[in-house]
Amino acid sequence: MSDIININPLIYTHQTEVNENPETKTETSHAEISSPKRPVHILYYTDPICSACWGIEPQLRKLKLEYGENYQIEYKMGGLLSNWENESNSKINKPADVAHHWEEVGNYYGMPIDGDVWLEDPLSSSYPPSIAFKAAQIQDNEISLVFLRRIKEMLFLEKKNISKWKWIEEAALYAELNIDQLKKDFEGDAQHTFKEDLDISKQMGVRGFPTLFFTNADGMKVELYGVRPYKDFEEALLKLCPEAIKHLIFKTHEGLFDYYPTLTTHEFAVITDRHDSDALDILNSLYNSKFIDKYISKKGILWIKI
Repeated sequence: MSDIININPLIYTHQTEVNENPETKTETSHAEISSPKRPVHILYYTDPICSACWGIEPQLRKLKLEYGENYQIEYKMGGLLSNWENESNSKINKPADVAHHWEEVGNYYGMPIDGDVWLEDPLSSSYPPSIAFKAAQIQDNEISLVFLRRIKEMLFLEKKNISKWKWIEEAALYAELNIDQLKKDFEGDAQHTFKEDLDISKQMGVRGFPTLFFTNADGMKVELYGVRPYKDFEEALLKLCPEAIKHLIFKTHEGLFDYYPTLTTHEFAVITDRHDSDALDILNSLYNSKFIDKYISKKGILWIKI
């Protein structure tokens, strides 16, 4: 399993063409990428079981709040774990190794990650939830992100084996997807779009997750990979769109939960520019006032709008 946990330097290159296969179908057209309203296109290679990708949720959520009108993000699945028979990572080659790895990185990321799922009900592959996400994209791109967020919460906090259809279906119901259509696409078209994602990732030289390619209409490109502080995401966007203006769409803490109905303590802290301890005090106050509820996991809290 090759999710990236180290901090690597920002790579900045200039290209005359975007390194993508023009014959491959994507959810974002060239016209959308070039739109003056969305001058930057972000191609994001991720995986539902990637702990490092879970680690950058706070940064991505803040970027959307502050600069969302300046970019279009396209989610691609990277195929982190096909099956354990094909796993050749020298450090992680069995489920128990992932449990230990997650225990180590959870504190580093600041995000709640419970590795016990790998001891109690280990996933055999990340392909089923990845294909399910591609099936959700076929129905609706925005709703697919609600689905993806939910299966991550189920895995990292609730210790649910999201490679099983019963949990995929539960997340789909939460996101209000059409279950019959999801199942049909899961067994059909989504298999092909998932394979396309894997093929393009090889063409683009993706070597770990998370990997994000920022590109503007002039072909300028910034590659960002690994778990990075928020300023690196902001700087990557501003390199390609210097005219971007920072905005916040919420004015109160309650307003933030109107936009993101679930938040971890660290997400709230990053978005509101606070230390985790200060964020926790505010969140406990909102909880005591019965504005939010909480799910307490072994490694942290998920705060949920009531």
